[in-house]
Amino acid sequence: MIQYSYKKVSSLILILLITTVQFAQQRTGNIVEYFGKEKVDEISEGKLLHVFKTGLALKIQDYSFNSSSFPKEPVFDKFLMNPNLKVSKDEVFDIDYLGNELKWKAISTDKSNTFNNEDLRSSYVYLTYKSNSEKTVLFEASGHTMLLINGLPHEGDHYDFGWNLIPLKLKKGTNVFVLKVGRFPRIRARLIEPQKLVQFTSRDLTMPDLLVEETKEYKGAIRVINASTNWVKNYTISSELLGNSKDSKVIAIPPMSVLKVPFSIASVAKETTFGKVDLNLELKNNKKQVVSKQQVKLEVKTKHQHHKKTFVSSVDGSVQYYSVAPSTDKNSEKQALFLSVHGASVEAVNQANAYEKKDWGNVVAPTNRRPFGFAWEDWGRLDALEVLADAKSIYQPNPTKIYLTGHSMGGHGTWYLGATYPDKFASIAPCAGYPDLLLYRDSFLNRTLELPQEELTARGMTPEVVQRLKTPYVPTEVEKLMKRAGTPSRTLKLIRNYLHFGVYVLHGEKDNVVPTFIARDMRERLGKFHNDFTYYEYPDGTHWYGNHSLDWYKIFNFFKERTLRNPNDIKKLEFYTGSPGVSATSNFITIHQQNKPFEVSSFNFSKENSFKIATNNVSLMEVDLTKLSDTITTIFVNEKEVAVNTNSKIFLKAVNGDWTITKAPSLKEKGPHRNGGFKDAFRHHVVFVYATKGSAKENEWYYNKAKFDAETFWYRANGTIEVIKDTDFNAKKYADRNVIIYGNKSNNAAWNKLLKDSPIQVDNNIVNFGTKKLTGNQWGMYFTVPRNDSDFASIGVVTATGEKGMKAAYANHYLVNGTTFPDVLLFDDTVINNGDKAVKCAGFFGNDWSIEKGDFKWN
Repeated sequence: MIQYSYKKVSSLILILLITTVQFAQQRTGNIVEYFGKEKVDEISEGKLLHVFKTGLALKIQDYSFNSSSFPKEPVFDKFLMNPNLKVSKDEVFDIDYLGNELKWKAISTDKSNTFNNEDLRSSYVYLTYKSNSEKTVLFEASGHTMLLINGLPHEGDHYDFGWNLIPLKLKKGTNVFVLKVGRFPRIRARLIEPQKLVQFTSRDLTMPDLLVEETKEYKGAIRVINASTNWVKNYTISSELLGNSKDSKVIAIPPMSVLKVPFSIASVAKETTFGKVDLNLELKNNKKQVVSKQQVKLEVKTKHQHHKKTFVSSVDGSVQYYSVAPSTDKNSEKQALFLSVHGASVEAVNQANAYEKKDWGNVVAPTNRRPFGFAWEDWGRLDALEVLADAKSIYQPNPTKIYLTGHSMGGHGTWYLGATYPDKFASIAPCAGYPDLLLYRDSFLNRTLELPQEELTARGMTPEVVQRLKTPYVPTEVEKLMKRAGTPSRTLKLIRNYLHFGVYVLHGEKDNVVPTFIARDMRERLGKFHNDFTYYEYPDGTHWYGNHSLDWYKIFNFFKERTLRNPNDIKKLEFYTGSPGVSATSNFITIHQQNKPFEVSSFNFSKENSFKIATNNVSLMEVDLTKLSDTITTIFVNEKEVAVNTNSKIFLKAVNGDWTITKAPSLKEKGPHRNGGFKDAFRHHVVFVYATKGSAKENEWYYNKAKFDAETFWYRANGTIEVIKDTDFNAKKYADRNVIIYGNKSNNAAWNKLLKDSPIQVDNNIVNFGTKKLTGNQWGMYFTVPRNDSDFASIGVVTATGEKGMKAAYANHYLVNGTTFPDVLLFDDTVINNGDKAVKCAGFFGNDWSIEKGDFKWN
C-alpha cells in the first residue's frame, strides 16, 4: 500500500487512492492495524491547558506536477518569511489558475474536539493561542504532515497516532500554529502543561519479548521529554525486572526536545513463568535522584513461540525490533530463513503472526523502521539488511536456503530488495506487490484519465483540470540530473537481476488496491527472458483475503525446491545496479565505481569457453577469484585480454577504454563503502552538529532545524539522533560516525574541523563552488563529502548564506523515501514557491570526490 509522502501528481487522484486504501485496510483482517486505531487520547504527561476548537483553513488544490524533493509550499513561505503574520476569516490568499479565490475559511471542531471535514483534504490549518505570559507547554497535534510554530518548522503526526509532543515556550501574546493536513481530513491540537520539565512518556515504546532460553541482556527504548531550557546531561535509566536491575547512560538531550532513549533490560531465568511481567523504569538525574518513573508490561515466552526481538541499529544507535515465527523443528540445524517484509500500516508482529510455523525454517519479519516506513527503500532497505544479518547470526541458517517474500508494500519490498540484492536470496515471492513505487502511483492517474470526460466531470475533474493533468511536464537539465539520484529505486531498470533466482508471483484476481494489471504486467515482462517463475492469481481474491494472502503453501513448496547457487556452478551471470553505494556485488564480482554516477551499471559474466566479463557504465571493478576453484590465468574484459594470477582478488580499471589490472582503490575515493547521494550521510551512527557562533537568529534557526530533522527521523524511522553543539564536537569522541553540519563556515565552529578541505565552502553571503562564486543571503545548499579522518564515514551539510537561504532550506524531504537528492544541491529562496525549477545547481562529485571530475548541471 502507498505512503503519503511520495511525489504527487494531483491531490484529487491522491484522495481517490487514499480512499481506496483506507477502505481496503478496514476490511482486511487482523494483519492490519489500520491508521488511527491506536491513537493516544489520554494525557499522562501533565494536565490539559487548552484545546484548539476554532481556526481557519485554506484549501489549495494543486493539479500540477509537484516534486517531493522540493514541493511548492506558498503557504509555508508566507509564514516562514514573516513569523508574525496574522490572517483573518475570508481573507484571500491567492487566485488559482481557474480564477477561483483561495480564502481562509472558519472551521470548528466536532464533539471529539477534532477538526474533521472532508473539505480539509489538501488544506492548511491556522491556529492561534494568546498567552498572558511566557509559558512552557507541550504542543500535541495529530493528523498533520508538518507544522510551523511561530515560524519554525516541526515534524507532524501524519498517521494520526497522537504521538507528537513538542516542548515549546509560548511567547507572551499571540502564538501562531500552521499545520498541513495529512492523509486524513482531520486535525486535533492541544496544549498540555507538563507535570515535570523532564519526564518519561509512554507514547511510542520499542520493547522485546523475554525468552527463557536466552541469557543475554535485552534492549528497549522509551522517549524522554526535556521541556526545560537546560541540557539533560549525565542522566541514567534504571530498569528493574523480577528483582534484576540494569543501569544505562542517557545521551545528552537538548533543551526543549524529546529523545527516544535506548536502555538495557536484564534476562530472565529458565524457570520464569510465561506471561506478562512488570518492567519498572526510573529516570535519574546527575545526582542519582529519581525524576520520573514508568511501568511497562513485557511478555515472557519460549523461543519456540512467535516473539519479538530487538537490536541496536548501526544507522543511528536506535533500538529496532523484528518479529519471528519460529520453526516447529526444535532440534535440527541449518534450517531455512524466510525474510518476510510487511505492507503499509502492518506491524511486524502481525506480519509474523500471520504465518503458521514451518517445520523447515524460521520466518523473520523486519519493521521497515515503522509500519508505514520507507516502502523498503532508503532506511527501510537498511533495516531489512540489518535484520537479515542479525537473524542469520542467531539462527545460523543453511546459507543456500535464504528466501524473500512480502505482501502489498512488502510485495513491492520483495520486488525491490530482490532486484537490489539478488545474490542474497534463493527465491523470492512478491504477494499483491508493485515493482516500482512511482509507476504504481502514476498508474492510478493514467487509468483514471482514460475514462470518458462525462465520468471525469462527475468526479470533479473538469476539462480544464484534465487538460492540465495531461499536459506533459518538461523538466530542466537540473531536474533530469536530480531524477538520476533515484535510479537505485527504479526496480524495472534492474529487472534482469531476477535471473539470479526463481520467482513466485501471487496476486488476488480482484485486487483494487494494488490492481491486478500490475502483476499481469510483471508476468509479461518476466515471460520475455525468465525461465523459472510461477504466476498465480487467487480466484476472487481481493487485496487481503486471509492469512493465505501471504502464507500460501505453494510459495513454500516453490522455495523448498530452490537453493542459492554455488559460485563454482555459475556459468553465466548478469548484474545491474543504480549505485555501488546501494548495491555493488553479485557473488564474486563487485562494481566499485561508475563512469556516469547513478546511471545503471552492469556486468555480464560467462565462463562457458573462457572467462569473460562485459561491462556497461563501469570504471573500476573487483573480481574475487578466491571464491572459485577454477584455474584462471586470463580474463577477457569487454574483449580485452587481461592476464591474472589465479586464486586472488584482482581489481580492473578502465583507462581510456582499455582495461588493466590496478591496485585496490583508495578508500578516500568513491566506492561501495561511501558513494554519495545526500541521503547516504544519514547512517553510520549519525550525529547532528548545529551552529552556535552566529547571530541570535542564526543560532535559533540552525538549532531548531537540527531538532526538526531529529524529530522527523524519530517519527519516520523510529530513530534516536544525537544532537550536539558545534563547540561540543570532538573528532575522536565521534570517530567514524557520520556528521550532519547545520550552519556555515561563519557560524559553525565544527566547520573547519570537518570541512576545511571541502571543494565547496559556504560563508555568510557567499558560496565558493570550486572556481565559481555566488553572493547574497538567499542561497541554501545540501551536499555530502567524505569525512577525511575516516575510511567510510561521511559529512552531510545543511547550509545557507543568510536568513533567506536558511528558510529556503527549511524542509527535510531528504528524509522521505522516493525523493531524489544527488551529492550536491544549490538553490535560493524562490525554491519554496517554484519547486525544482528554482534549483540552481545539482550534481555528483567525481570518483575522487572532486568538482572537476564530477557531473553538474546549472540553471
